[in-house]
Amino acid sequence: MQALILAAGMGKRLKELTRDSAKCMVKVAGKTLIERMLFHLDELNLTEIIIVVGYKAENLISFINGLGIKTPISFVMNNAYSSTNNIYSLYLARNYLLRDDTLLLESDLIFCDSVLRKIINNTYPNLALVAKYENWMDGTVVTTDGQNNIIRFIEKREFDYKNVKQYYKTVNIYKFSKQFSELYYVPFLKAYIDSRGINEYYEQVLKVLSLIEKAPIKVEVLKDEPWYEIDDVQDLDIAESIFSQKRLDKIRNRYGGYWRYPGLTDFCYLVNPFYPPTKMIEEIKSNIDMLIGNYPSGIEVNSLIAGKYYGIKKEHICPGNGASELIKSLMKTINGNIGIIVPTFEEYPNRLTENHIVHYHPKNKDFSYTCEDLMDYYEDSDIKALLLVNPDNPSGNFINKPDILRLSAWAKRKDIRLIVDESFVDFADTPDSQTLLSETILQNNKHLTVVKSISKSFGVPGLRLGIVASGDEGLIGFIKKDIAIWNINSIAEFYLQICEKYSSDYRSALEKFKSVREEFVKKLRDVPNLRVIPTQANFVMCELLCGCSSEELSETLLNEYNILIKNLSAKNGIDGQYIRVAVKTREENNLLVTALHNILGETNGTKSSYQSISAKEVFIYDQKRTKTLFRIYDGLFSEGSV
Repeated sequence: MQALILAAGMGKRLKELTRDSAKCMVKVAGKTLIERMLFHLDELNLTEIIIVVGYKAENLISFINGLGIKTPISFVMNNAYSSTNNIYSLYLARNYLLRDDTLLLESDLIFCDSVLRKIINNTYPNLALVAKYENWMDGTVVTTDGQNNIIRFIEKREFDYKNVKQYYKTVNIYKFSKQFSELYYVPFLKAYIDSRGINEYYEQVLKVLSLIEKAPIKVEVLKDEPWYEIDDVQDLDIAESIFSQKRLDKIRNRYGGYWRYPGLTDFCYLVNPFYPPTKMIEEIKSNIDMLIGNYPSGIEVNSLIAGKYYGIKKEHICPGNGASELIKSLMKTINGNIGIIVPTFEEYPNRLTENHIVHYHPKNKDFSYTCEDLMDYYEDSDIKALLLVNPDNPSGNFINKPDILRLSAWAKRKDIRLIVDESFVDFADTPDSQTLLSETILQNNKHLTVVKSISKSFGVPGLRLGIVASGDEGLIGFIKKDIAIWNINSIAEFYLQICEKYSSDYRSALEKFKSVREEFVKKLRDVPNLRVIPTQANFVMCELLCGCSSEELSETLLNEYNILIKNLSAKNGIDGQYIRVAVKTREENNLLVTALHNILGETNGTKSSYQSISAKEVFIYDQKRTKTLFRIYDGLFSEGSV
């Protein structure tokens, strides 16, 4: 078998990165695309590697010849690279297709070494490597039958987003037998060029051949094997985060956008996994054309809408583009020192200089504290404001509403502004509502300011919604002037407009969440070398009790299990190895618990006896519910217990 690489293109969308070199010379994590590909191919004992070159060919050939590749390499020149497409490059190398079975690859790909072995090990002679279609993908899309035959090539004008679950994206790696090339591909390639010209794509020939019953093309489906196609700087950025040796840092520093990584299970960012309901999503979808095509209302109208849900006058509330926008404005109003408990959510202290912060460190390993602790500590301190995140992040420490009101009375007597961030308060397992978002409370405590992130408890982080409320109209007025008049978009406004009619769904979601959290915490407590800290939030803080550091654990979970968690070891106020994990669905929680048993159960010679569902049971579950669960387990666990 031989390999044929198409590498003549200019890579115009990469702009200055390809100004002086071919597209395949772009580096990902310190290595060029072409050298990665060639070293993977060199391990396959191929007879030859043929490379079609064009743009900046001389430099590319010189670079390749200096790599020390053992497999013989031949070059084919496409001098018309600037005015042709890849069908012409393949046509120029057509005689090579007639010599041997061929792996056909495009040079702008990056992939792990198992990708090529997957197509090589499949005994079927004519294959297209494909992956389940995801929203980041662009290019040729196909549908298949139950026997992995390609039924249809979907052109861009035929693409229907309602059918994306049926689509597979070609990875642009193919295997052609010599016989297939002789009888079908090369003759049809020549005929297609004669008919349509040289500014086309070679996949068009495959589309024609897929209609011929005697010349079927089958697919080999990638599952969790990493790969990426590099067309522009955004692709390059994502590929860096997938293939870098510092993958954890690369992904963490993106601060979200993890929908670009379909196989990643995110236990780092904190949302309600059971809300919003499907009907609400459908209502938003049904109005999406109108919402995208129209300006949102201004800040005063949206204050009225947000206030209606919480029963608060519009003069006392302000919605924001996420709570972070409001925190930035709120911190500008602090004149003097502020008391902050650590560890905590660092968006607040990051907006201030360190010399204006008076820290309170809980004196116990659970990072717990009471309102009495705070009042005693700050009684004689020179502070003008006190911040309380309740439940606190990352500890999950919770102070109930009556005690918060006692703290508020103390703050009023001391002329201290009390800021309470209750983004997680709806998760508290108490019989009564714990929110301070009440017109009566705000009117009677004008020194009190309440902040709430809508993302956390309502499960809509992509809408970027938060609110700040206070009986101090001057404070709210300042914040409204400080932020943009159109600070939230039309989709977020529409959500605020309709959310009240889904209140019963929200209450049901919270009850389900609390049940799942209780079960999750119990399972975490059974993990060896892990100490679980009590929580009333939608996350759990844990201490590692072994030689494994929180950073090492984070890296292992990401690299081996595709699970992202929060490493707390560098957080202000923490001395030791701590992690924070979100509470997610039962199925996702079980994935993490199993992974933690596997990792921490082996630490320091301790063998975990943890038993979970069997691989066969996972497969049955997959057929009934979701393919994602099976993909994550597949390849990691053998038949039997997992």
